[in-house]
This record gives sequence, C-alpha cells and structure tokens, in this order.
Amino acid sequence: MIQDRIKQLRALMAERKIDVYYIPNEDDHLSDEYTADYFKCKSYMSGFSGEAGCTIITKDFAGLWTDGRFFTQAENELQGTGVTLMRLRQEGVPNPIDFLIANTPKNGVLGFDGAVVSARNYLHLTQALKEKNAKLYTTEDLVGMVWGKERPTMPTEELYVLPKKYTGEEASERIARTREAMKASNCDAILLTALEDPCWLLNIRGNDIACTPVSYAFAVITNKKLYYYVDAKKINAKVAQYFKDNKVTVRPYNALMKDLQKLEGKKIWGDMGHLNSNLYKALAGNEIYDAISPVAYFRAIKNKTEIKNIRNAHVKDAVAMVKFIYWVKNTVGKGKMTEVTAQDHLYALRAEQKNYIEPSFETICAYQENAAMMHYTATEEKHAAVKARGFLLVDSGGTYKDGTTDITRTIALGGLTAEEKKLYTKVLKGHLDLLHAKFLYGTTGNNLDILARNPLWNDCIDYQCGTGHGVGHVLAVHEGPHGIRWGMPANGKAVILQEGMVVTDEPGVYLPHKLGIRIENEMIVQKEEKNFYGQFLSFEDITYVPYDRDAIDTQYLSDEEIDWINAYHKMIWEKIGPLLSGKEKSFLKKATGKITRA
Repeated sequence: MIQDRIKQLRALMAERKIDVYYIPNEDDHLSDEYTADYFKCKSYMSGFSGEAGCTIITKDFAGLWTDGRFFTQAENELQGTGVTLMRLRQEGVPNPIDFLIANTPKNGVLGFDGAVVSARNYLHLTQALKEKNAKLYTTEDLVGMVWGKERPTMPTEELYVLPKKYTGEEASERIARTREAMKASNCDAILLTALEDPCWLLNIRGNDIACTPVSYAFAVITNKKLYYYVDAKKINAKVAQYFKDNKVTVRPYNALMKDLQKLEGKKIWGDMGHLNSNLYKALAGNEIYDAISPVAYFRAIKNKTEIKNIRNAHVKDAVAMVKFIYWVKNTVGKGKMTEVTAQDHLYALRAEQKNYIEPSFETICAYQENAAMMHYTATEEKHAAVKARGFLLVDSGGTYKDGTTDITRTIALGGLTAEEKKLYTKVLKGHLDLLHAKFLYGTTGNNLDILARNPLWNDCIDYQCGTGHGVGHVLAVHEGPHGIRWGMPANGKAVILQEGMVVTDEPGVYLPHKLGIRIENEMIVQKEEKNFYGQFLSFEDITYVPYDRDAIDTQYLSDEEIDWINAYHKMIWEKIGPLLSGKEKSFLKKATGKITRA
C-alpha cells in the first residue's frame, strides 16, 4: 500500500520534473504535533503514525525522519514499506533540511506544499539552492492528489465560548493588551496563525483536533479592526452574537490569502516560524516583523483565575488517578487486564469528574517493553496483556473547563528487580531535583535541564527528548514558547521562565525492547525571595498523585530527597484523602505513608 502510494507520487513528480519532494508533519498553521486527519500527509506516505517527523521522497529513496521518542515505534511501523528510518540527532544522520539541500541536484527542482512549510524554511531553502541554480515547486499538494477522494475532510466542529470565570479576562481585555504590544513594536497589524492564539485571544474553543480544543482559524488584528477567518459552519447563533458584541469581523477561512495580497507598505507582525510560505509570499510588498506572537507570551503566563482553576482541575484529576492506580494494583493478576482495558478504565474515571471535556491527549498506557516507545498507543488490534510483574507506564491527562492536566506515573506491578528499582529511583531523583530548584529571574529551561538528567548522566544514561513543556489553559497540552530541554529551540531563542508559566517535569529511562520509566508532574513558576542578587523563582507542584513506594530504593536518595517525598505525600493525603472513601481512601493513606531507609 505505502509502496504503491510512493509510486504514484513519483509519477506526479516526474510529470513536473521534481527531483525531491518534502512532506512535513505540519498543517497550514504549522502545528507540528497534533493536527486534523486531513493534514496527516507524512503518515499517509510513510505508514508511520507518530506525531513528529517528516517524509522525503526522491527518485530512488524514501525516508522518514523522527526523533528519539519514536525510534522503536517507527522501526515497527516502517517494516515492509520501503521507507528508511532516519534517526534525528544521531551521528551520521543529516537533518531533513540539510538532506533536501544536499540531494536536490544542480538545476534540479525541490517540491513541497507551500501551505505546510514555514516562511523561515522556505527562505533558507531558496537561498541555499541558488548555488545549484535549483528551483522550488510549491504550488501544488501532490500528496493530496495521490490521496484523492479517500482523504478526510476538513473539520467543521462548532465553536463555543469559555466564560470569564474560567479565563479571568474578557476578550476585550485580551484584544486591548495585544493592540498595546502591536503599537509598542510600531506594527500596523498582527497576523495570528498558531491555532491556540485566536482561541486564547477571543476566549473561544473548538473541537477540530482530537484532544485539543482548538479550531482551524486565523486572525488579523489592526488598530481598529479584528478579522477572524473561519469556516462559517462552525458559528452558531450564540457565538455569532458574541463576535458581534466583541466587534469581530468574520471572514471565510480561505479568504485570508487574498486579503493579505491587498496590503501594501505595512509593517505586519508575523512569526516566520508559524507563518506558512504561501502566506509569506502573499505579504510581498510589506515589512514583516519576525517575532514570537505577543499572544503566545500572554497565554503562557497564566493569570490568578487561570491558576486557581488549573489547581482545581488537578485535584479532580488526582482523584481519578488515585482511583485508577488502586484499581490497577488490586486487579492485575486476578483477571484479564490489557493496556486497552486499563486505559479505558482511566478514561471512564476522568469522565466522572465535574467540568470534564475530553482527554488532553491520547493516553499512553504501556506495559514493560512497550513503554520504551515514548509515545506508544495501545489499540484493539495491537496491545499487550498486563501482568503482575514489572511496570505499567501511564502518561495521560484531561481537559476540563478549569484547565488542562498532564501526568505520568509508572506503576509497579510486582516482582521488580534491583536494577528496575534503581532506574525508577534515579528517574525520581532527577525529577525531584528539578522540582525543588530555585533560580534567578532570567533563567531559561535550558539552564535547568541538567538537574533532571544528572542522576542518569552519572550512570551514562540519557533520554532522547526534552524534560518539560509548557501546558495550555484549556488549550494544547504541549504549549510554548517556553520549555525545559538541553537543546536550543529551532529559532535559536530560548525563552526565560516567568511567574505564572506552567511547565512539566518528566525525566525518564527508555530501554528498547525492555522497559520504559517516566515520572511527570506539572509545575507553576512562582516568585521566591528578592534581594541584592535579584528576583529568585521556584516551582509550585500542582500534581497531587503519590510516587510509587513499591519502586523506590532509598539507598539512591539523599535524606533531603526523602524529606521532599514525605512532605509531598503528606500534602497529597491532606488534599485528596477527604475526597475518597472506603478502600480507595485506605489505599491512598498507605501510598502516602512515611518513607524511611531500609
């Protein structure tokens, strides 16, 4: 099937004299992870279902690039496709852009759909290929031609308003703040292309992408006008009135490019990393102010109302998680349990909670060796039985009207070896060291990442992914522009951590074909002491689910780290214990009991 699709694509390439064709993971808004099914071209042409990477097709080569989170999954899914796995950031493997440049021949043609490639990459490729007198072909979506009538349609789910009691601000206040930022940068307009930005700005949400409450829409803000580009089918009478009240002019989703082409001599704020190349070309004749959207910064720093609601969401989420862990530990080995039945049970427990909307991402419920695939998904067709031995890694979250949650717990099921306990404890040690960090204002996540990795690096072990990511408020579970990682962002600009930012802390160990261990909490950046040296910051832990005592080997923990665990567990018992009853409450009491050295 995949080989036939590649053959059809190569025929289209030959007709257009295209030598290399680039198929990224992004949509028209350059969402680089979660997209609607309509945009899953990379997966359609390679067979790889993971949410990160790209596919490149030449006349005699087909490759799939992805990062370390997905190596094992890609190995499995690419079998028999004729597509070669290209392991990103591994020795001897060029990055996709460098590969495109190197493999486009002199006087040749590189092709891609201009709507799903950033202006930044478009300009870089244009400049690099000049030396070869090579050209770009970006006017057609060739994968769409191969896909044909079988391609999923664009989603048209209705919009809804998220009230001020959840957001803490009216849309008018957010619009005013954004205009102030625009004027401060002497811009005539701001083009919002990231899906989360118009949603945050207008306090609206959608359902166009599974597990992410956003809608496919663009927004353009000027000094006096706000244009919202969206499919009219998504707007019901209530939302239409809401837009009218907030002086929002609704335009057809596909009208944006023509509207931009009418602009001349303006200074437009547009993030070149989130501005697709087609829109960039439509703005010819205007100055583009290339900077991260002010809305991206605004939504990253949660206000007091959002923080209060996020804490509430985590309390409810903890109730569901504690019930789930109790169920797992008391069911495994006594009846048939699979990864699918376990994750379905967790979905049901979350759905019982007040203001629950949907999962914040597809649950990763992975037993033993499957957990080595960082973003593994169990399905009815392919899953493992869960046995009373080893680890069950569960990375999950919920979207509530109050906020968005993301938590990972690796659950000990029995019969752990000394080495397995050591690995769990080393992961926990790094997790704790980051969680309890104090740092000066001006610190970025890059500065802190080593705290989580150091206990593993001391044993020459690493995890091939970032340590933490931002989390949206009733938006995407993975949010920028901040994060905690040792590598620099693609734009080369690390963002400082500021009070009110939410970020995860999730180190791990992944041994291919053996096991995976990850521990993840969410944290809010908060102020500490301000003195002669400057403003110090720290993290508030807002995840209220105990670590697994059955997996901890205290010989690898300092006295201070043991005290941290005991204080954390005491807080959980006081906060979550009153919300449970019966055996589940008794389980939590034991799970949060004081840890002492053996």
